[in-house]
Amino acid sequence: MYEHIPVLLNEALEYLQVKPDGIYVDCTLGGGGHSLAIVTQLSANGHLYAFDQDDYAIQRADQRLRDYSDRFTIIPANFVDLKAELAKRGITQVDGILYDLGVSSFHFDMPERGFSYNHDAPLDMRMDQRQTLTAETIVNEYSFHDIKHILERYGEEPFAKQIARRIEQVRRSQPITTTFELVDVIKSALPHKVLSKKGHPAKKTFQALRIAVNDELRVFEESLEQAFDLLNEDGRIVVITFHSLEDRIAKRMFRDKSTVTVPKNLPLPPRPDAPFELLHRKVITASDAELAANNRAHSAKLRAIKKRKN
Repeated sequence: MYEHIPVLLNEALEYLQVKPDGIYVDCTLGGGGHSLAIVTQLSANGHLYAFDQDDYAIQRADQRLRDYSDRFTIIPANFVDLKAELAKRGITQVDGILYDLGVSSFHFDMPERGFSYNHDAPLDMRMDQRQTLTAETIVNEYSFHDIKHILERYGEEPFAKQIARRIEQVRRSQPITTTFELVDVIKSALPHKVLSKKGHPAKKTFQALRIAVNDELRVFEESLEQAFDLLNEDGRIVVITFHSLEDRIAKRMFRDKSTVTVPKNLPLPPRPDAPFELLHRKVITASDAELAANNRAHSAKLRAIKKRKN
């Protein structure tokens, strides 16, 4: 059994302020750690709805939360369909929504899923095994320019051009079908000074491909916009991100929702309050104790916002 340790768990619960009879949504069920912590604080009148499109995660979480089946519903769907899926179940307003955007530990620890550059496996990287697009498809069928754009946009890879060009050259003779084959291609495209640096040279490329395969940034932004509409008064949204692109989306959208912009030097009545309020000034990161216990917490950032009372 692969173990997944929830990141920033105590901080997430602190900012969610779970009410026993409240309605909550975990948009990223994953290993079920955050969901378990939320559902144990709910009474028989409260309920948690949790989204996941990964069959393995759903099976694991269903087993982990079986003692709370009366106050817990798994929704086997992408959280981009947040409002529509909740509406199907008669839910139009909720008290709290959580996003933990990190890839579950078991995705990296299960070689056959193709997420990790540390295991030799088919180039897959799909969260939803029912979709057709895989990392192998992108690497072997996308144009040089499209691959370069993906590596630059989603991986912030400074050697995107060189890696994309090398991929194009290698696949002319034979397809690149496994993670280790791709790692070798990446290494062959990079200068020695980069290969000698600390950290794996394929990290940014693998991140970029995973984001592209699962359309992660668009999905998150569209879902977060829906989340604002779903909140009751004093309802909260907590977002845990693991790389700068996701954090920038959360930061920008939270800022926009918590700020009222008015023209300067106009005789206006007192400025109205924004509909939402940030719950902390600086981004929340893991404590030293958590960092020592869970290496995957190092890049985690938490942001939280609540809907003001009218």
